[in-house]
Formats: sequence, C-alpha cells, structure tokens
Amino acid sequence: MKKELKRVDQFIHEIEPEGDMRVPGRIFVSQKLLDLVEDETIKQVANVATLPGIQKYSMAMPDVHYGYGFPIGGVAAFDVKTGVISPGGVGFDINCGVRVMRTELESADITDPKRLIEELFRDVPSGVGSESEHVRLTEKDLMEAFEYGAEWAVENGYGVEEDVRHCEEEGHIEVQDLSLISQRARKRGIKQLGTLGSGNHFLEVQYIDEIFDEEVAKAFGLHRGQVTVMVHCGSRGAGHQICTDYLKVMEKASKKYKIKLPDPQLVAAPIESEEGRAYLDAMSAAANYAWANRQMITHWVRDAFATVYKREIEMDLIYDVCHNIAKIEEHDVDGKRMKVCVHRKGATRAFPPDHPDVPAAYRSVGQPILIPGSMGTASFILVGTQRAMELTFGSTCHGAGRLMSRHGAKKRFRGSDIRKDLERHGIIVKATRDSVISEEAPEVYKESSEVVNIVDKLGIARKVARLMPIAVAKG
Repeated sequence: MKKELKRVDQFIHEIEPEGDMRVPGRIFVSQKLLDLVEDETIKQVANVATLPGIQKYSMAMPDVHYGYGFPIGGVAAFDVKTGVISPGGVGFDINCGVRVMRTELESADITDPKRLIEELFRDVPSGVGSESEHVRLTEKDLMEAFEYGAEWAVENGYGVEEDVRHCEEEGHIEVQDLSLISQRARKRGIKQLGTLGSGNHFLEVQYIDEIFDEEVAKAFGLHRGQVTVMVHCGSRGAGHQICTDYLKVMEKASKKYKIKLPDPQLVAAPIESEEGRAYLDAMSAAANYAWANRQMITHWVRDAFATVYKREIEMDLIYDVCHNIAKIEEHDVDGKRMKVCVHRKGATRAFPPDHPDVPAAYRSVGQPILIPGSMGTASFILVGTQRAMELTFGSTCHGAGRLMSRHGAKKRFRGSDIRKDLERHGIIVKATRDSVISEEAPEVYKESSEVVNIVDKLGIARKVARLMPIAVAKG
C-alpha cells in the first residue's frame, strides 16, 4: 500500500479517499520510518477513515504500528452528533499513561543505583497479575477510585493536592453511572490498584542530559543534571476487562445501528446512543482508576527515595499524561467550533499556550508532553503547540513504537544478556524475570530520538529536555 501514499510534505504522507473512506488518511512520519510501517498498519489508518462522523483525517503519529482495530499511534476525531465511539480507538489498557517527577537531586547524588532500584522494586509491586501488598481496598474504596481518580488517592494519603493539579484532566473525568462497571472488572481491579503491571510498563530513575528550550524548561522546573523519575502504567486488569466487556456491547450496537465495518475490530456505537454513552462512562471510570494507580505509585516512589537517602527528598510531579483514551473536546474544524470525541490510541495530548486545560503553572508556555524511551534509550519532555491544534486535534506521539512482537523479541534476545549489556553502559535494570527484559529490549523499538525529532520539526510538539536512564524497574 505504500506506493499508493501521496507525499504532502517531508513528514506528511496521505492516503487519498477511496471506497468507503469518508476522509483522507494521514501518516506523520519520515521516509525512513515509513519504510518500517507495515501495509496492514496503513490499511488500519484507511479503515478508521470509513467510520461515521470522522472529521478531517484518520491520523497516525510517527511511532505508529499495528494494533487492535485502530493502529497504535492512531488519532481520530468524531462529531459528537453524527459520529461514533470505538473501544478499538482506545485500546485494552485504558489510560495507559506516563508521569514524570522532578527531584532536588543531581545525577552525582545517585551513588548506589542498585540499592535505589531494589528499594523501588520492593515498594512498587509489579509483574503479570501483580497485587498490592501495601493496601487492602474495600468495595467502597474501589468505587471511589473509579469515580474520583487521583483525587481519591490524594484524599486517602497518597500524595499532595498539587499532584492532582498537574495531571491531565486533573486526574479525573466525570462518571455518571458506576453500575456500568461489571463485577468481573471490579474483581480484577480491587487487588491491583497501586501496581505497575507488566509488559512495557516501567518505573525509571533518569537524569536530564540536555535542555533544548531554556525558557520552557525553567517553567517546568528543569535543569541539566537534575534527577527525574518516570512512571509508565495504566488501568491494569480493570481497564482490560472494561474494554473486553464493551467490545461485546459494541458488536451488537454496530449491527443495531447498521454501522458498516471494514474490520470487525472497529465495532462502534453512535456517541450519543445508550451504548455509546455507557462505554464512555465505563472507559472514564477505568481512566480514573489509572490516575489513582499512578498516584499511589508516586507516593511509594517518594517513600523509597526517603528510605534510601534517610530524609524526605523533594519530588514534585511535573505532569501526568494519558495516551489511550477518548475524550469530548472542542476544536475548530474548517473554521467552525465543534464538539468532537477525540480518540488517542498510543498518542498524547499536546495543547498549546493559553489553553484553559493546561495547568495554570504552565499556561504561558503550553502543556508538558512526556515521551518514554525503552530502557537503554532516551526519554523526552516536550511542550504542546498551536500547530498541533491545527493539524492533529492537539495530539502528538506517545513513545518510540515497536518494531518487533514480544514473541519475536523473546526468540531473538536473551534477557540476561541485555541486562548485563545495559549494566556495562551504566544502566541498572531489575525485572520480575529475564523474559520481560527480552520482550522490551531497546532494539525492539524505533529510536525514540528519531520519532521525537519528527514531531518537533513538524511543529506538533517542541523539544524541551532529554532524559537518560540510570536505573529501571520493569514489570
């Protein structure tokens, strides 16, 4: 299919509408990275363009790769009145996201990274099916976490009020009806709140090795040599179950509302239908759970640092962004202000200066954007732009993007070899088992700096700082 793409400019490649496509598809990528995009992924971009109510384009960010229904790295906005909402446009790990804390420490202060990562690994439960050893939730606690998100966590002693103000949506989306969360989702969620999980989720101690924009870095409280901590995880089994539950609901709804689907994984319902509103509500509850989850982990990260350094370490949350979500937002579409449901699946919100949804502390410069690397590679902090509002419904990339399946990675790499090699380069990695390290080897991903450079040059995000890993805890 690549031969059918029209090059609009250096970083924009377009799929012209054909068949049932209602809008063009756009892939924001360099020629080098385009060569790595599978034809099946390009087809997914085209498939999304057939869904009712889609506005302007079906889009894919430079870290795009094959996903369930929508490609990972996919962005699409649908008219609230005529459009649909699709679980495939959000993903199974609802509100998988990233947060970064700045600390008072300098890189030279990390004199024993092994001890630090051991303490973090002990304090933050991780791994497949991991359960929290620190807290036993009641059913009331769980439902309040589903309803209030990070705010619930802070009110229950996990962090400070300032943390909430520095989360996307202030760590909470309104939920109308908690009864829409199945008993199975509740059962999976009650033991996993406050856990990192597995797969590509991680907790990483880093230091800032380069500042690209001094003014914005100052506004974010960042400087060269400073130690930061990044947390990457989502809604765990609760979110996965909510997605699974509503795929069945949406399958029936797609038939009921006669939505023509080029791929059964794109099951959807009109946004304003009973089924559409129910999924949006349940998905929002899962998003709140994820914010509460990352907030609790933040609390235990602070505890771990205090234990190792034998004093309280100043650790302020810079920001928390989600990258698997659908949200009702207002955007300008062809000169008209309208409400749309923006699906970001493996994509990050990138709002500009002066936007009311950017925290007051950053409003003069724009929203922080947090882009994780992959154990041995750099992570980045960027800032949102007006260009993103014009081009991508205020969206940008979310990471490096996979090049190889987990199965393929395990066949090719030995986790113990990767761990030893990273240690030779001064990076300590601790995981529940070596196979997790092989699945997430740096070579499994695109180069994070290349992906970030594209969004920077395209203008849908601007580079602020580069973060290099010191020690990593993997699920």
